[in-house]
Amino acid sequence: MAQAYETRARLCAAHGWGESAVEIVPVTASGDKVLDRPLADIGGKALWTKELDLWLHEGVIDFAVHSLKDVETIRPDWLTIAAILPREDVRDCLVGASSIAALPHGARLGTSAPRRAAQALNLRPDLKIVPFRGNVATRLGKLAVGEADATLLAMAGLNRLDQADAGTPLEADEWLPAPGQGAIAIECRTDDAATRALLATIDHADSRIAVLAERALLAGLGGTCHSAIAVRTVQQSGSWHLLASLFSPDGADRIDGQTAFAALDHGPITALAADLLSRASDTIAMHFSGAAAPL
Repeated sequence: MAQAYETRARLCAAHGWGESAVEIVPVTASGDKVLDRPLADIGGKALWTKELDLWLHEGVIDFAVHSLKDVETIRPDWLTIAAILPREDVRDCLVGASSIAALPHGARLGTSAPRRAAQALNLRPDLKIVPFRGNVATRLGKLAVGEADATLLAMAGLNRLDQADAGTPLEADEWLPAPGQGAIAIECRTDDAATRALLATIDHADSRIAVLAERALLAGLGGTCHSAIAVRTVQQSGSWHLLASLFSPDGADRIDGQTAFAALDHGPITALAADLLSRASDTIAMHFSGAAAPL
């Protein structure tokens, strides 16, 4: 809802509208209804989008607001990501300890994200991973009653909820984020030219370049909700650079790579995906299907 309010505020500012010009229509996605199992085991990222996709298809809503990291890599042709808002903090935040190294031996880390679990186990094989799902309040509540010793949350979400002091941010160059983390994506029907034009005014070019590169990597890898993928895209002196790491689920195996690319030129990204898969161990490669359909 915080992301929906931000989107409305940006649209109204861009077009000189009052708040009443944009109606917010709440929906409880399937991903928020089932919290006792990992997302990958109950349908994957589609659980965050299917209700909104249906409403778009039926014309109940004109556009949908998503956390981009929760949107499937390959989307139907009749849908278009019409805008990416300025990207928020991409870092993860560790709640319950000052660093991964500071966690006690055998500590319980609450997360249901394959990337977070594998990345933590790569650094600390002694940690015990406890399944943790739900929104920020739910996960902080589980931590407070002792279901785990620590958990990981996205700084972007904490910032949007004015809870930036909840824990310790992990530097993104050392603890790589999820593809698309921190980005808000706004989807509409591809054939709805009027809505696409209205949304184009709040599209942030650099954020779009970065997150589309990360989604191109996902497509090239054929990653799924079971794949442990971490990625960081940065712009330095006018050049774009993407760093990526793939992990086995238990964190024992890790493969790293990086590439430079020009804005919206995904050729080097696709080549990086192929290189990573060619060097990956069987315990990593088995969780990737290889090149997916072009974005």
